[in-house]
Amino acid sequence: MSTAFDWRAKAACRDKDPELFFPVGNTGAAYQQIEEAKAVCRTCKVIDACLKCALDTNQDYGVWGGLSEDERRALKRRAMRARRSQSMQVQHI
Repeated sequence: MSTAFDWRAKAACRDKDPELFFPVGNTGAAYQQIEEAKAVCRTCKVIDACLKCALDTNQDYGVWGGLSEDERRALKRRAMRARRSQSMQVQHI
């Protein structure tokens, strides 16, 4: 049976300290930690599956799929605006 987390066995982060991917805050030392976590993500062959999982399961904290919490929120907002815009266009046809 497949789960949303099957990709983890192949993840570049599997041998890293999980704390690296869950910084406290997003400024100062936390910013550096986020950048270090993203550097690990950039080497990962399952980065897309990780990001999809984070979005599908509403992961609010940490670095997932190479994106920080703020970046994932912005991605979700853009996707929601695009869906709304598309829906509005369909209604006006």
